[in-house]
Amino acid sequence: MQRFFASTMNIFVFTIIKQLGTGIMIATAFIHLLTHAELMFGNQCLGTLQYEATATSIFMAGLFITFLIEYFGNRIALSRGKKHPQGDDMEPSATSSHTGPVSGTKTGLDSAIANLGHSHGHQGFPDDKISVFLMEAGIVFHSVILGVTLVVSGDSGYTALFIVIIFHQMFEGLALGSRIADLANTNISTKLVMSSIFALITPLGMAIGLGVLHSFNGNDKSTIVAIGTLDAFSAGILAWAAIVDMWTHDWLHGDLKDASIGRMMTGLLALISGMVLMGVLGKWA
Repeated sequence: MQRFFASTMNIFVFTIIKQLGTGIMIATAFIHLLTHAELMFGNQCLGTLQYEATATSIFMAGLFITFLIEYFGNRIALSRGKKHPQGDDMEPSATSSHTGPVSGTKTGLDSAIANLGHSHGHQGFPDDKISVFLMEAGIVFHSVILGVTLVVSGDSGYTALFIVIIFHQMFEGLALGSRIADLANTNISTKLVMSSIFALITPLGMAIGLGVLHSFNGNDKSTIVAIGTLDAFSAGILAWAAIVDMWTHDWLHGDLKDASIGRMMTGLLALISGMVLMGVLGKWA
């Protein structure tokens, strides 16, 4: 009985973390990045744009390029898998759920925990890794901008922006970390490298900000266009990762599509909470 409740609790906790992260990524893409990109391209220093949909066009380009990378990356990974089948490696996980109550096999709850987030079978391994790489790329792009912005913001707005960025990066780290931890067939060193990149990228942006502190001009046209372009493109990357690889994957094709009412409601509340948390932070950053 104790093991049953412990296993159930593990499933619910992991569901909360993953869905909170999904909500955070969705809000980051639309409320933080896309909105900020539109503000950049609407800056009076640029004058009136001949094409008003510049920000959303770049967003769409980021969305489409991310789709192409993931699609062709997945095709390449699957074709390599067909040329070099790994039947011995995949067979235990494919057959374990069909075996009877043999000694050493996992219980239903243990299997659910082991397979949490990987319910679309052996075909999910290639695109899971690619999607997380792409999601981290989108986060890295705008994390550099956050670091630069923090340094060049000036004394008047530094404290407030610093506090907001701490919470912003904490929530994004939770979202990214839950997906990195959930990667199948990925060794610990790769996961550590991915985590370290996220941890170091904002300080790197701050170092860049220190380097350009005396020459940085936030009202320069090229600076505004560069920041707006990176924000919109990053928004496209994160929107694809959040909606297709996280939201749709978990709810329509993953383990939540037929989850219990309790777990479904828990996931929905966590999803909404993630959106609300980052949505509120969108007032300041």
